[in-house]
Amino acid sequence: MVAGATLAVWRAPGPALRSAILHFAAGVVFSVVAVELLPDIVRQHAPLEVGLGFGLGVATMFGLRQLTRKLEDANAPSTPEPTTAASTPAAPSRLPWGLLVGVGIDIFIDGLLLGIGFAAGAKEGTLLAVALTIELLSLGLATAVQLREDGHGKAQTVGIVAGTSLLLLAGAGLGTTLLSGASGNLLEIVLSFGLAALLFLVTEELLLEAHEEPESPWLTSAFFVGFLLFLLLGMLV
Repeated sequence: MVAGATLAVWRAPGPALRSAILHFAAGVVFSVVAVELLPDIVRQHAPLEVGLGFGLGVATMFGLRQLTRKLEDANAPSTPEPTTAASTPAAPSRLPWGLLVGVGIDIFIDGLLLGIGFAAGAKEGTLLAVALTIELLSLGLATAVQLREDGHGKAQTVGIVAGTSLLLLAGAGLGTTLLSGASGNLLEIVLSFGLAALLFLVTEELLLEAHEEPESPWLTSAFFVGFLLFLLLGMLV
């Protein structure tokens, strides 16, 4: 995230490159879900636990999305007053708390998912860590670009993103602590929760943002490159 923010304040990527990164990140996360998490869940043959965990995951992600949208709407800037030639230069706007709270919740959930991944196994956790790193790179880029557009300085922008990214460590620590020594049934519920949350991340966040840029074959192919790369990596590791 810090690397993405630093890149954004140094030279913000164009819409096409950002769309390619989002497509690639979506393919990577989807590959980890399909190749690593899903087989572990199916292998346990616990349909009730899977249904409960998956339903809780979907409901939680929808609820969080509604919450972040309300926060963003509440903190949306009002229409600025007309300025004259004699007006003083506008000062940097206040922090966009709606955006930052939404990003913070997203990062915290990513940390929980990372803890869930390592609870499923070291291999699953490692691949998920790499996948979420790519996703957080794009999130750091987007957050830094928005902060710069709001008038915040380069150092302040990177500092805000760095501070927000610490929520990943908090989420991962909480996830691994809660799942330490979890029973098979509880772990199955948690893994199913993580499965739903990751699918939501791919379909309702990464791909939606990626499709804000007009589609082209090379942009779409980035999704499949990400999927194939981690499919092969999962076979070789």
